[in-house]
Amino acid sequence: MKKLIIFVLSLFLISCSSDSESEKLDYKNEMRNFVIGISEYAKNQNPNFAIIPQNGIQLVTEDGEINGALSTNYLNAIDGNGQEDFLYGYDNDDIVTPIETTSYLENFLSISKNFGNKILVTDYCSTPSKMTNSYNQNTNYGYVSFAADQRSLNNIPAFPNPIHNENANVITNLNQIQNFIFFINPENYATKTDFINAVTATNYDAIIMDLFFNDGSEFTVSEILQLKNKANGGKRIVISYMSIGEAENYRYYWQNSWNGANKPSFLDTENPNWQGNYKVKYWKSEWKQIIYGNEGSYLKKILDSGFDGVYLDIIDAFEYYEN
Repeated sequence: MKKLIIFVLSLFLISCSSDSESEKLDYKNEMRNFVIGISEYAKNQNPNFAIIPQNGIQLVTEDGEINGALSTNYLNAIDGNGQEDFLYGYDNDDIVTPIETTSYLENFLSISKNFGNKILVTDYCSTPSKMTNSYNQNTNYGYVSFAADQRSLNNIPAFPNPIHNENANVITNLNQIQNFIFFINPENYATKTDFINAVTATNYDAIIMDLFFNDGSEFTVSEILQLKNKANGGKRIVISYMSIGEAENYRYYWQNSWNGANKPSFLDTENPNWQGNYKVKYWKSEWKQIIYGNEGSYLKKILDSGFDGVYLDIIDAFEYYEN
């Protein structure tokens, strides 16, 4: 009986400790600090390296409210913000995003824009008239946009042709871009050469792509240099996608033992909407060490391959833990 009481008491104390830890965490600020750490590490090696968090735009203010005090440390650490579903795709692809949602997001996006950051919008729509409307409206907002006709981001859209705001400029930094393509899934290409040839046949000012090809191999410095060539003789910047709010079981860092009893403390539940993607307690140092800060980290691989920046996904993971 005494042993049972001690066991139950121990469980109670562990539960209280866990609840206490959770209550002390400011999930928004933990994500801000994560992004700031990534930025400091990257810019220490390449001052011109662009840091672009996608979604989670509420982080631009300290309390996540529209009228809140600016989070200047965060705004200074980033060079742009990515936003999905701004005008199309919030409820369903090719469907107009509710006006109240667009208005809400625009209030935050304008804060970052007015601070000097570039806003990159990805709308999910496939009807030509809606794609045209997306490009025109985003231009009016002062944003650079991409109308993705596939949510899987696995193709170069045939429309519009020529691309919106096509130009032959030599692009060397994020502020110069007038268009971009979000193209992180090369599944339709059998080889790296096929993928590179497809990209270099376009005139996008920036490509957001993955560090890894279908076979798990990394794109090399020489391959990234090839990808920086536009078809019309201009140059583009090449930005690498990196998810920091979820762990992906198809990445180089994943260990088979994580599927069993040896699951690391930062690894949380699987995302029901994306098989193989797992929520992470992103404030844990073990996860941060996988992402940046050392020679074997994900970010170091991106830097070593010659990318011009990083596109950080699942920034809005703080919403999952707040709820």
